[in-house]
Amino acid sequence: MLTPDQILAFLAAAMLITLSPGPDNLMVLSLGIARGRRHGMVFGLGCALGCLSHTLLAAAGISALLAASATAFLALKLAGGLYLVWLGVQALRSHGRQWQGGGQGQQDGLAALFGKGLLANAINPKVVLFFLAFLPQFIVADGGAIAWQTLQLGVLFTLQAALLFGLLGYFSGYAGQWLMTTPRRSMWLDRIAGTVFVALGLRLIFSR
Repeated sequence: MLTPDQILAFLAAAMLITLSPGPDNLMVLSLGIARGRRHGMVFGLGCALGCLSHTLLAAAGISALLAASATAFLALKLAGGLYLVWLGVQALRSHGRQWQGGGQGQQDGLAALFGKGLLANAINPKVVLFFLAFLPQFIVADGGAIAWQTLQLGVLFTLQAALLFGLLGYFSGYAGQWLMTTPRRSMWLDRIAGTVFVALGLRLIFSR
């Protein structure tokens, strides 16, 4: 089982990353503003549950690499760290434009919106790379059962994402007004997100 320290450290990083600007957040926000709370919440739930597919891939891939080749796992770690640093640099160079405007979404029903959110997340290769880079940082090798630790972390990520996306969808009207009317606020969200990504990437690259 995960230790309390593992859980707290992981949830703190996961919540910061989930709240950082990105396509999922923007769609949840814009749908909530345009069509109401339920639509934003349902789409957000679909996006969050799509993380379960990446959890299974990460659990299989990470445990297989650890068992088969230390060199292969080192290569994955370095590639994942550089990817996180690149994401952070992109966020630091932005000016909050990701949060400005946003699509209104088509007039889909709730079931269709849930399916779209689920599919959009599940087939996104960038999310696959992110999970492979992010989850290993919170795995304790001495604790054994690498795949089981990975599954637990992935489920935790999914649960906190469902909660935060649900809250974003529910309060989308207030959140949209707060974010979109003041560019400086959205710019600082990008700055915070960029710093988190760079720090996590460097930690992964230089960790033993």
